[in-house]
Amino acid sequence: MRLFRDREEAGRDLAAALAPFRFSRPLVLAIPRGAIPLGAILARELSGDLDIVLARKIGAPGNPEFALGAVDESGEILLSPEAGLFGLGPEEAEKARLRELAVIRERRRLWGKGRPPVDPAGRTVILVDDGMATGSTIEAALHFVRKKNPAELVVALPVAPPEALDRIRPLADRVVCLRVPEDFRAVGQYYASFPQVGDDEAGGLLGRAAHPPG
Repeated sequence: MRLFRDREEAGRDLAAALAPFRFSRPLVLAIPRGAIPLGAILARELSGDLDIVLARKIGAPGNPEFALGAVDESGEILLSPEAGLFGLGPEEAEKARLRELAVIRERRRLWGKGRPPVDPAGRTVILVDDGMATGSTIEAALHFVRKKNPAELVVALPVAPPEALDRIRPLADRVVCLRVPEDFRAVGQYYASFPQVGDDEAGGLLGRAAHPPG
């Protein structure tokens, strides 16, 4: 399976796949931080607006990369039915919820720079990430955005495993995914270059999208 050269190439390929939404002024919501470069490309190529949607995964005790659920910007938590089997009981889950919610609020403050979130009500919303492993974070983000009454809710992904797509497909009106490998192991394996997106880069992209050069 051909690798994406980097997030920029993945963003351009997604924009081409989403061409029918061009000039409908979609609201592109990127999941920080990795999806922000893709979201900036989608917003530019589709003549839309860019904002972020903040959701954080909740990992298994002792294995934080193994997602057992996620929390959204409102503080709502979604847990896998197997969470208890991995040692994530109600007390541990509440501690994780409060910890991740504090990160969410700090990132909204840091990257939003006082700007209110863009209202998704009545708009076509394209929720984008740079890839999806379990689907926990995107599931939480979809629940959060759906409560805001968008006209249409689309998920855009460069790569994801089939079982994760099956998990989120009922929550979206449309799912666009460019690569669906059966042997998926990690998002980064499908990029030739996959560096971490830093706070300065994320904030700069969001700031330029909010105040485009005239």
